[in-house]
Amino acid sequence: MRGSRGCGGGGGGGAGGGEVAAAAFAAVLLCCVMALVGGAAAQGPRLPSVYKTLNEPGSLMRFGPSKISSGFGHLGVVISEQMLSNEGGTAISDAPLVVAKGGFSGVFPDSSQGAYSYALIASALGTALWCDVQLTKDGFGVCLRDINMQNCTSIAEAYPARKRTYVVDGVRKTGWFASDFTIAELQSVFLTQAIWSRTDRFDYAEYPIFNVTDFLSAVKGASIWLNVQHPTFYTQRGLNMRSYILSVQKGLSVDYISSPELGFLQSISARVGRKTKLAFSFLDKNLSDYSINRTYGSLLSNLTFIKSIASGIVVPKSYIWQVTNDNYLLSSTSIVTEAHDAGLEIYASDFANDRIIPYNYSYDPLAEYLSFISDGGFSVDGVLSEHPITASEAIGCFADLNSRKTDHGQPLVISHNGASGDYPDCTDLAYHSAINDGADFIDCPVQVTSDGVLICMSSINLLDTTDVQTTPFSSLTYTVQEIQSTPGIFTFNLTWANISSSTLKPKISSPVSQYYLVRNPRYTNQGKFLKLSDFLAIVMDKNLSGVMITIEVILLLEVSLIFCLTISTSNKKTGGSFLELILINGVLSSLINLSVLLQNAAFVAESLGIDIVDNVNTALSAAGYDNQTTKEVLIQSKDSAVLVKLKQQKTRCKLVYTLPLGFGDASNSSLKDIKKFADAVAVDRNSVFTLSADFIIRQNNLMKDLQSAGLPVYAQVFRNEFVAQPLDFFGDETVEINYYVQSFNLSGIITDFPKTVSRYKKNTCTALGQDMPNYMLPVEVGGLAQFLVSFKSQPPSLPPMPTMNDSSVEEPPLPPVAPRNVPGGSPGSTTAPGAPSDAHTAPVSTGMLLVMVFTALLI
Repeated sequence: MRGSRGCGGGGGGGAGGGEVAAAAFAAVLLCCVMALVGGAAAQGPRLPSVYKTLNEPGSLMRFGPSKISSGFGHLGVVISEQMLSNEGGTAISDAPLVVAKGGFSGVFPDSSQGAYSYALIASALGTALWCDVQLTKDGFGVCLRDINMQNCTSIAEAYPARKRTYVVDGVRKTGWFASDFTIAELQSVFLTQAIWSRTDRFDYAEYPIFNVTDFLSAVKGASIWLNVQHPTFYTQRGLNMRSYILSVQKGLSVDYISSPELGFLQSISARVGRKTKLAFSFLDKNLSDYSINRTYGSLLSNLTFIKSIASGIVVPKSYIWQVTNDNYLLSSTSIVTEAHDAGLEIYASDFANDRIIPYNYSYDPLAEYLSFISDGGFSVDGVLSEHPITASEAIGCFADLNSRKTDHGQPLVISHNGASGDYPDCTDLAYHSAINDGADFIDCPVQVTSDGVLICMSSINLLDTTDVQTTPFSSLTYTVQEIQSTPGIFTFNLTWANISSSTLKPKISSPVSQYYLVRNPRYTNQGKFLKLSDFLAIVMDKNLSGVMITIEVILLLEVSLIFCLTISTSNKKTGGSFLELILINGVLSSLINLSVLLQNAAFVAESLGIDIVDNVNTALSAAGYDNQTTKEVLIQSKDSAVLVKLKQQKTRCKLVYTLPLGFGDASNSSLKDIKKFADAVAVDRNSVFTLSADFIIRQNNLMKDLQSAGLPVYAQVFRNEFVAQPLDFFGDETVEINYYVQSFNLSGIITDFPKTVSRYKKNTCTALGQDMPNYMLPVEVGGLAQFLVSFKSQPPSLPPMPTMNDSSVEEPPLPPVAPRNVPGGSPGSTTAPGAPSDAHTAPVSTGMLLVMVFTALLI
């Protein structure tokens, strides 16, 4: 059970407790501001929130890394007029308004000091702070996201016996309600994250519930939006929401007041100040506004009546873009045009980065905003967001993208299995989509069929990339323990005719399916696979910088039971024993775990009799790549032996070494070795940072080591799904891309979603230099974890990742090519290369192989 912390003395009058909290809030801010002004010239990583310094005209505060623990969460923000001006900023008077719903509630508890503070720091100038107003038993207004406090506060722990049931707008609700507690009683209650799928670590900050008047005083100068959810309910409880709201707006500035009850807005319309805008909030079309006894659906046809009371409307985003039952967009409705024709402003609500949005947006929250604000006359007047940084990016930097052709400058946009975020890997659909989405390079992971055809396929195991288990080829399933512990059907089990037939269909990848997030289900099995030659022909005809060919995947060198039985204790070519031979070649690491592992190229050479490196070179030559200079060829491999061979052949291709996983630093000797056979390196995102509980706790030195050695770096694999990113990037892939681009001198970004990276390169903000808006500055990585230290709720600490050394990158040379095996593949045909022989159809375990090897050695 979490301990409670009192706020301002507990038993005093309602206003007194709130004043102490507000005073403490402002005091912390003052300390932070003084410290920040003194350290404005300090160098180092910058927050996404970094405002320009107050010493510059019209500029905003710049937060250094050392200030995050003191100023990130309990930072009471007293905004100066200069900070709210448009000078030197990007706020435009007619740009759609960003409304931070409950502050930055996508990370912090809704309506908390941390949420409001960070919303101001990380959002566009003029962002409005949204407060859902609830009333206490003694008539004080508080900011709480829901009338039922159960999910958004610690009320159940503080008052377990005071659970109640009420009818709210015709619906029975059971829980804890602010109207049953005095403001003093709520001082022992803390705000918590209401969305259970979000991290609860900020709950331990024990943010107090905000008194509305204290909130307005603390953020004086900021734009304020008060939303009144259930005025009729409070009237039934003997509380007067109308009187409270009128008293508040009389003494303090309130820019917007909204409510889903039109009768309430009508009752205050003649009394609010001229600068305060009223907005009517639409709920589900089938629900009713009981203040006037009409459904929200029926009110859509009478916007002129609403205009007589309010100046704007707030609608769920589904009112504008309707969605099918299988989560795809329909055509947009006419409500935006109708609202504007009626003289009403229209605000779209329900935006959050960590929600399932229609598949048309490819899990890209910024793309969703653009469909609401970047279509000329079809632009809404504002958006309500729980992640206001993304709304700010969309409006300030991406609504008016450069219309120039694809920019092939660095960082290069390199597809990962084509546009595999939208279509099945390595299909014609995925490749053409990647090209249309602005990729500079498209990629082909090379595999081989049983008849020696080189194809583009993201996995050697067809169970991963096709529906092969539902076809007659499913009889070819068998287990190779050294590859994987589960059965597989491999590309070398089938001919190209088998793979390209209508019998076998592709299957879209789902790298985060453990979170029940799937990709573009309407196209799950669409598209056609390509031979390497067909792939290369596509690239020659398109406006692309070149191709990336990947030769990798660890496979088992074929060692059958017969081979073990007939093995001799000496090798005629070397004169050494079998045991000596395999020890010399470095393939027997221990007798207990006997496995003979080589990369795909080695397997193909020895088992299938195909030199995959030479065949790739032949395919490139046949496609005309030897006789042109406009298309660059990158060859990527995690097997240094492949790149060594290409280097020895004096290839014209650029060689990219995929670094092994699990290393956070690189020794000088390993870097020297890499430079002997590679021109560049590909680094997995998981090696750049050390993560704990999805928080970044440190940035490793690997990127610095590589770039200090003069090695160009390609980062991989970037994905749009919000669960694919550390929490520090707020579920917004653009924030992550922005960090990598501005923090590292990347040569390229390898991504499942080329459109997202290509769009980033066209943004209108990163070229602004000192005038770049705060929300486009790179986040201070690790800042969230640093902040949590103050509340002893930080994620578990982890030791530094190991250092990559020479042995990590050295591989044995590729073996010579063996005579070709008889191809096979279709059911009933000759056994496919790599599959068990007819005499031994059952899988042979490593233990059995070990026994047979020992037997042979003893003989």
